[in-house]
Amino acid sequence: MLLWIDSRKEAPLDHPKLSLGSWAFAFGPFADDPWPFARVLAFVADAGYDGVEINGFAPHPHPDQYDTPAKCRELVAEIEGYGLGISGYAPTFADAPPAVVEPQVYLDVLGRYLTFCQRCGIRTLRVDTVSPPLPLPADEYQARFARLVGTWRAAARTAADAGVTLVWEFEPGFWLNKPSEVVRVVEAVDHDHFKLLFDTSHAYMGAVVGARQTGDPETLPGGVAEYARMLGDQIGHLHLIDSDGSLHDQETSTHTAFGEGNVDFGQALAAIRPVVGGLPWWCVDFCFNPRTPTAGRDAVPFVRGLMQEVLR
Repeated sequence: MLLWIDSRKEAPLDHPKLSLGSWAFAFGPFADDPWPFARVLAFVADAGYDGVEINGFAPHPHPDQYDTPAKCRELVAEIEGYGLGISGYAPTFADAPPAVVEPQVYLDVLGRYLTFCQRCGIRTLRVDTVSPPLPLPADEYQARFARLVGTWRAAARTAADAGVTLVWEFEPGFWLNKPSEVVRVVEAVDHDHFKLLFDTSHAYMGAVVGARQTGDPETLPGGVAEYARMLGDQIGHLHLIDSDGSLHDQETSTHTAFGEGNVDFGQALAAIRPVVGGLPWWCVDFCFNPRTPTAGRDAVPFVRGLMQEVLR
């Protein structure tokens, strides 16, 4: 039997804790020279965050590296040594697209990640559809949709047994990125351990721009705030970042520094105040942003100010 190590840092009861996604220092402009995880931890702690969200790609922690309970205890001790907790884990499922592969293939990959999460006390694990948002014939669309839902429902049951919740990050770069599709998926999976990861930049690109949507674009008159209200208590995790309405490399949302984009954070978060106020963590996501070493610091007072504004 695996025992929980509670890596969650204590925070004032009136607001969630704040984390930074470590992938910001591993992808895009940092891909050729990614920051070692220890350097990320030092930055996150010095900038004033409460925790880190772990990018599951080398050189950051992953199950091939931390493959025993003892090694995971050492990792947690290292993180806690900086006064930090862990808000979630974001590994890769690139070799197991859940709408394409046999369900057991996906579950086998998931099982390794759940073991890692259990050993490290991580209770939130990010997933996505993996497949690109290409148009499909109606019969193939329905077949893939059914397989995706069945696979994710089985995955949610497995995650529940491990004490972990799966959170789906929907975004322009992956299949099923229209608001109605997002709602349809989460309602079809229908499991308490399968929730949505609401990324404010992706939400803007979906609700306002209709980026990379197949067929007729589907946008919402009320923008990000309407999208948030539509999803409501199906939201289980939050990524905060701005959007200027553009795509990074024509693939997924550009993650713009706070105040340099178009997202009305106060309006969007106020629309789902009870939901976001009840989350244990808010995570800042600077994926592909070359200015993370400076903008990542500036984000701390900005987001803490949002907390005071929205949750007061």
